[in-house]
Amino acid sequence: MKKRWIVLMIVLAILLAIGIAMSVFMKKAEAALEQLSGIQIVEPNLATIADGNYEGSFSSFPVKVVVAVTVKDRRIADIRLLEHVQGKGKDAEVLLPRIVETQRIGLDAITGATYSSIVIMKAVEQALSP
Repeated sequence: MKKRWIVLMIVLAILLAIGIAMSVFMKKAEAALEQLSGIQIVEPNLATIADGNYEGSFSSFPVKVVVAVTVKDRRIADIRLLEHVQGKGKDAEVLLPRIVETQRIGLDAITGATYSSIVIMKAVEQALSP
C-alpha cells in the first residue's frame, strides 16, 4: 500500500509539473502573438527593387515563416513558401497568390489565421526591404 501511495504522489507531481510548463508556454505564446496585433505592414516600392530572387523571414513565437520572392519587371512575379511553422494558421497561405495578384503586401488577414497572416506578410516585406 505504501508503494502505491508513493507512485501516486510521483504521478501527481509529474502532472503538476506538466501543467505548470504548459501554462508558462501558453502565456509566452499569447504575449508574443498579442504584439503582432500592433505591427504595421510597410509596402515596398517595387520600382526601386531590381529583378531577382529574394529571401525573407519573420517570426513571432510560435509562428515562423520563410519565403522566396521573385521580382521581374519591377513586379512580384512569384512567392514560394519555404517554411511555415504554425498552429492553426495554414489557411493564411492563401495570401501568397493574392499578394502576387494585387502587388500589395498589406492585405486583410485571414480569419482564424490572423497571426500567421501577419507573419507571412512581414516575411514578404522583409524579403523586399533594402
